[in-house]
Order: sequence, then C-alpha cells, then structure tokens
Amino acid sequence: MRGSFAAGRQTLRALLAATNDATRRTTAAQHRLEAGRARTDTRAWVMQRRERTHHLIELGGLVQKAGLVELTGDDRAALYGAFLTLAMMAQGEDREHTLALWRRGGKRAFENDNPPVRPPSRANP
Repeated sequence: MRGSFAAGRQTLRALLAATNDATRRTTAAQHRLEAGRARTDTRAWVMQRRERTHHLIELGGLVQKAGLVELTGDDRAALYGAFLTLAMMAQGEDREHTLALWRRGGKRAFENDNPPVRPPSRANP
C-alpha cells in the first residue's frame, strides 16, 4: 500500500514543478509586456518626464566632461555651492558679459572637444 502513495507523491511533485515553471514564465511575459508598454508610452506627462530626464542626464554629463567631479573629489556639496555661486554671478549687473565669456569658453571647448586646461599640480617638497 505504501508504494501507491509514493507513486502519487512523485506525480504530484512533477505537476507542482510544472505549475511553478508555468507561473514563472507567465510572470516574465507580463513583465516584458509592461516594459514594452512603458517604452512606447506616448502620454504627454510621460514624454515630458522623459525629456526632463534626458536633459538632466546631459547636464550631468557636462559636469563630468568639465572635470568638476574629479576636481571636487565627487563632493556634491562643493559642486552645489559652486553652482549657486555661478547662479549669483549670472544674476549680477554684468550678466550679459559674464554669459558671453562663459559661452565663448564653452563653444571653444565643444569645437576642440578638449577637456579644460588645468594648472600643473604643485609638488610638496
């Protein structure tokens, strides 16, 4: 009589394993479908969020390209303080002159695709 129970247990185990596999495949397919929908979502607020995210990533790339991350040791408080100082300079009376200087340097760097010139490091004797 015990043999019949053992055979039933193996069948039940195989059915349970097949059910678990089917559940995993179905869940994976649902996730792929949702990801595809998210990539092709064209609602206005989603498109605006994507554009904003793209813009922020580009600005972060400029911070990296300018060498500010290495110069500050990835100190975000220092970077934020520097940006606040730049914002105050751009709000000053000579705003147009300041922006013109910054644009000139930025255009030159973009055209040459060169990193900014850094002063030579001073060795401590």
